[in-house]
Amino acid sequence: MTHKNPSLRAGSLVPDLSDSSGGVASPTSRGKLPVPSKKPKPKGMRAKRPARKQLDGNKWYIEHYDSPTDIIEIAAQLSHSILISHCNKTIIKINGKANAVSIDNCTGLSVIVDSLVSSVDVIKSPAFALQIDGVVPTVLLDQVDGASLYLSEASLNTEMFSSKCSNVNIVVPPKEGTDDDSKELPIPEQIRTVIKNGVAVSEIVEHAG
Repeated sequence: MTHKNPSLRAGSLVPDLSDSSGGVASPTSRGKLPVPSKKPKPKGMRAKRPARKQLDGNKWYIEHYDSPTDIIEIAAQLSHSILISHCNKTIIKINGKANAVSIDNCTGLSVIVDSLVSSVDVIKSPAFALQIDGVVPTVLLDQVDGASLYLSEASLNTEMFSSKCSNVNIVVPPKEGTDDDSKELPIPEQIRTVIKNGVAVSEIVEHAG
């Protein structure tokens, strides 16, 4: 930069930048500013994927349904596995006996099954509901916040495993021949652990109400 006043020009010249070797750095050799990384778009601005219900070999894929007006139904066979993911406020009915059902990243999902050879596996799916009309050996819940499991007389022997879950309730039918209502049984969330003889011993904490 120079001044209009000639007497100030000599002392107001901007010095050249030097590179690490002691020479004069050219404009092209100067370090470039880092390009800012693109932030991911908010979930509400992302393009919605089309809903999908497809049988590929022995696997059913049910994905990306968002508040459909009708129940999503499939006719399953003994060798079929059903994979359900990214469905919101959706009711899915699985007719017939299938092999297994896997559910992940769904919100407000309700599933009705007849019978399964193996299990229902649910991961990261809040406000989940499952109705078992026949026989399902095992239900596994992982990181589920809010779930209702409706059992029938035929499914009372179902084993349930829960990990990092909260507000999970099992609804069992009334005894046959009675006018009783269905009974809601909460799955325990609070565990008490003490050390006895060098071993950690845990027990369920029950709150009398």
